[in-house]
Amino acid sequence: MDTSYQSLAEYARRLRQREQTAAELIARCTQNFLGSEDRLNAYKTWDGERARQLADAVDALFAVGVDLGPLMGIPVSVKDLYGVPGLPVFAGSAERLPEAWQAAGPVISSLQRQLGIVVGKTHTVEFAFGGLGVNAHWGTPSNPWSATEHRTPGGSSSGAGVSLVQGSALIALGTDTAGSVRVPASMTGQVGLKTTYGRWSLDGIVPLSSSLDTPGLLTRTVEDLAFAFSAIDANGQVVAGACAPRPLNGLRVGVPENFFWQDVEPSIGALIETTIDRLAQAGAQIVRLQLSHCDEAYEIFRQGGLAAPELAAYLNEHFPHKIDRLDPVVRARVQGADDISSVEYLRRKAVLKRCGAGAASVYDRVDVLLSPTVPITPPRLADIADGAAYGKANMMALRNTVISNLFGWCALTLPVGLDASRMPVGLQLMGPAMAEERLIGIALNIESLIGRGFDVLGRAPALA
Repeated sequence: MDTSYQSLAEYARRLRQREQTAAELIARCTQNFLGSEDRLNAYKTWDGERARQLADAVDALFAVGVDLGPLMGIPVSVKDLYGVPGLPVFAGSAERLPEAWQAAGPVISSLQRQLGIVVGKTHTVEFAFGGLGVNAHWGTPSNPWSATEHRTPGGSSSGAGVSLVQGSALIALGTDTAGSVRVPASMTGQVGLKTTYGRWSLDGIVPLSSSLDTPGLLTRTVEDLAFAFSAIDANGQVVAGACAPRPLNGLRVGVPENFFWQDVEPSIGALIETTIDRLAQAGAQIVRLQLSHCDEAYEIFRQGGLAAPELAAYLNEHFPHKIDRLDPVVRARVQGADDISSVEYLRRKAVLKRCGAGAASVYDRVDVLLSPTVPITPPRLADIADGAAYGKANMMALRNTVISNLFGWCALTLPVGLDASRMPVGLQLMGPAMAEERLIGIALNIESLIGRGFDVLGRAPALA
């Protein structure tokens, strides 16, 4: 595998200056895919030949001075929930969905208008309903940070982070309903962004929860995240300074002492506390606080939240024949949703709305909230084969991330080191609704302080 690093901005510059071709870039991604996919299983569908053809077209356009946007020529993996014309959608299920689901929604359309190159569709938990990344139909991608044991890659965007570590893509598109971008990003040592609900359209994406689903991004660094987010958010326009770095000196960093730290594995907690100390040394004002409404909202999530009844309703309407064939870890929760009455569903929505409104007042006191992204190390697949063990680990994996979804906030994760099992640890930053640019700007300076992911993590052992 090629281990050289260039930022997305540098790739974009080199492509435009003809110092590197898109064809060369796709050839390198293909080589990385072929060299490790049998071990990693990141992709449901690899689209290398179309990617090569599009790369040739990109190079021809650059040669005559045509520039369609910042992502032109950049290789992107796409979670197998998104519609991409010409590529099947399985949504992690045993059979492909109707061809109508291949239609591109606004997020994919923005990417394709810029001639970003989709290299393939990455694996997902079936209908995105799980935080560890397992899939009984197509196999669970292997976390590249474990060379000798099959550990989970995080989910539900299970192949997304793996594709970035693999080097088969430079950006990964995922979705996040309870942490499904941030958990795999954290577990594979990548950067992940959950956008605010409603900021990016859900059209063209197979739904899990119509009330909570959000499109999101995984990248290798925060610097890359700023580039990719701006390009998609502005629909291919270059917006100077949209995600400018935010100074750490004087930054009010809220550290909730309740909820997020319960049962955190000691080596994970120690790494996060070390990072907090470094932020304080850089001039940040650390504010230890209690974040209200977390337990009340999380209890609703534990009972199935909004996702279970909303997915059950969707499947009953569109794919009732699939329910009995669902992955067992998904089927039990979908079938259990039959016991949730309409009155209870509406009560849950009302409670979550109230909790989110009440908790948002914390941003009058602080600029950003900070916590461990995932409080546990990525479990061994063998250790979660039992249903009860899976359920416990799945809830722990999603516990810290789901709060931002339930409260309607944006959030991101960036890597800060390796835990006692030599697996990546993520630092979660949370901000209020529609504050993505500010959140990314803060993360940029944190990354400058502690180092980029591969600087603090090294190289994944499975790719050595």
